Amino acid sequence: MTDDERLDHLIAAGTETLGLHVQPEWLPAIRLHLGISLRHAATVLGAPLPDEADPAPVFVA
Repeated sequence: MTDDERLDHLIAAGTETLGLHVQPEWLPAIRLHLGISLRHAATVLGAPLPDEADPAPVFVA
């Protein structure tokens, strides 16, 4: 299965779950942005964190 096919499966599952109708001409742009988002997520998840790392506090204005 190619990367595009994997992204198409994710797009189909997400749009079906959310009840969204996607025009076929939108798929290349959706695929591009989803691929970028997943690569960013992989970068963040690949960063090692020490055991003593604390989550950032939440600030409310």
